[in-house]
Amino acid sequence: MIRKIRIFLEMIKFEHTLFALPFAFVGAILGAVVEQDRLPDWTEMFWVIVAMVGARSAAMGLNRLIDKAIDARNPRTESRALPSGLLGSKEVILFIAVSFVLLAAASFRLEPIAVKLLPVAVFMLVIYSYTKRFTWLCHVVLGLTIALAPLGGWVAVTGTAGWPAYLLYLSVAFWTAGFDVVYACQDYEFDRKEQLQSIPARFGLRNALWIARAFHAVPAAGFLALFWMTDLSWGYLVGTVAAISILIYQHLLVKPDDLSRLNTAFFTMNGTLSVLLFVFTLFDLVVLHRW
Repeated sequence: MIRKIRIFLEMIKFEHTLFALPFAFVGAILGAVVEQDRLPDWTEMFWVIVAMVGARSAAMGLNRLIDKAIDARNPRTESRALPSGLLGSKEVILFIAVSFVLLAAASFRLEPIAVKLLPVAVFMLVIYSYTKRFTWLCHVVLGLTIALAPLGGWVAVTGTAGWPAYLLYLSVAFWTAGFDVVYACQDYEFDRKEQLQSIPARFGLRNALWIARAFHAVPAAGFLALFWMTDLSWGYLVGTVAAISILIYQHLLVKPDDLSRLNTAFFTMNGTLSVLLFVFTLFDLVVLHRW
């Protein structure tokens, strides 16, 4: 049983929850402060975590199931749990169903709008895995899907969303799209051979990295704009400057003719960015403002 759990956690890359969960917290905390002049309580935060774990687990399970045949042909992914036979399709389908139940259960414990938006979230979680079959904008679709984390945290706690919420949503969406373009560079040859759609496959590695930089200009501007649109102060600003520095640094790590440090740019840098921005936002709102 322990071995099976370990395989499931590896299949969904549970450690990559670091990308989205801190932004869900940012959305919930900042939303409560901006919209209602309060901090969310522990019960709200608990159900936000449950919703996030359910949504992300369902999304990754679906991705692995839908891409099973493609992964089996890709040398980089052929050892994943499904193509290698470590897990069966029926097991993964059951795992996805349980994950969606967790997401639905959490939605019913939060603001009513969370339940109304549940079909939208499910649609986005399902459709993403198919997009690379017909559009090189698949990276943007992934971004718009993952960015539901901060937007969902915001509306789940407050029941509403103003311009700051949508600015945070777009910032996280293009942050995700940018690093997903970088990540897709390692499958450049395979995607072209299989006629799969991606920005590297469509525009080449050099142009893809420039597009990723352009995408990352959006969160850099967006995170700064949030400082002016809300009651955030110097604590958040310090975190934002650090986050922008990380964005710049990760692009210095990856070059069209040298992808050897891609995993550092993808996981280490982006995981650090999301946690850092959350910590400084929390420090700003809880310590400096003393809510």
